[in-house]
Amino acid sequence: MADQARQAELFELDNGTMRVKIANLGCTIASLSVPGKDGKLADVVLGFDSVEPYLKGAAPFFGCIVGRVANRIKEGKFTLDGVEHSLPINKPPNSLHGGHKGFDKVIWEVADYKKGENPSITFKYHSHDGEEGYPGDVAVTATYTLTSSTTMRLDMEAVPENKATPISLAQHTYWNLAGHDSGNILNHSIQIWANHITPVDQNTIPTGEIMPVKGTAFDFTTEKKIGTSIHEVPGLGYDHNYVLDCGEEKSGLKHAAKLKDPSSSRVLDLWTNAPGMQFYTGNYVNGVVGKGDAAYGKHSGVCLETQGFPNAINQPNFPSVIVRPGEKYKHSMLFEFSLE
Repeated sequence: MADQARQAELFELDNGTMRVKIANLGCTIASLSVPGKDGKLADVVLGFDSVEPYLKGAAPFFGCIVGRVANRIKEGKFTLDGVEHSLPINKPPNSLHGGHKGFDKVIWEVADYKKGENPSITFKYHSHDGEEGYPGDVAVTATYTLTSSTTMRLDMEAVPENKATPISLAQHTYWNLAGHDSGNILNHSIQIWANHITPVDQNTIPTGEIMPVKGTAFDFTTEKKIGTSIHEVPGLGYDHNYVLDCGEEKSGLKHAAKLKDPSSSRVLDLWTNAPGMQFYTGNYVNGVVGKGDAAYGKHSGVCLETQGFPNAINQPNFPSVIVRPGEKYKHSMLFEFSLE
């Protein structure tokens, strides 16, 4: 572990308006500062001041890229081309976010790092055949770019080298647009361009149904406060996959969500080419001590994890997450910050 601690480090992207710190451990966004209505910068992501807590496993997936398959796989099992594969059951009774040591817990190599007006950093990782139970070698890259004064883009690619494999990556940042240390996000409002969710069973595995949100607590087709109907949701809050089926498109990406904080006037518009988005309200965050000794409790941040549908590998009616040699997995996200 000491060896790994020596290699894990933070890199900065700064274009004069926004400032982002990203660790090579799990391509983790550790801080992201953007101006509010007063022009003052605030750090709007949950995280830690140094890489040490991430290495020690103190973060419930703060800011990282998760893979080889994001979200849950039922009972950690799937069959592909007639072969059954068994994965670690790291979130009983299922496998979650790639297993015990998913892409979030490995050190990625820095392949490219550019400063200037549109700074960027490219990380790469080689996932080997059998890693966490998954078949085949996969070459993965992730590039973060500040494409304008208040816009960040993430481009993820993965190429299977010798076997077909499920691949579904997600960016697991917890957002709090009022500032990471400002309390809960129940006063934020959100619009999600999804007319349906994939409802789940008691083990949070999708039933396979595609359920309309109209008339339910899950309806964010028009802007609504996160706290308005959260108490009607079974369990501790929202932790559901939204089917991104009605957002306008621009440059090949669909409008997925618009998150707003009334206190700072900050707005985050999220665009993606993924079919789904896990809307998660930080239900299991409990007494984590983060940056500047801020105490992160329940609902301290909200995750907007664009993704393939959970357990898609075992659900034939869900969009396929199987990628074969000769094909390339591509997943892009655009984070646009503004004031409103």
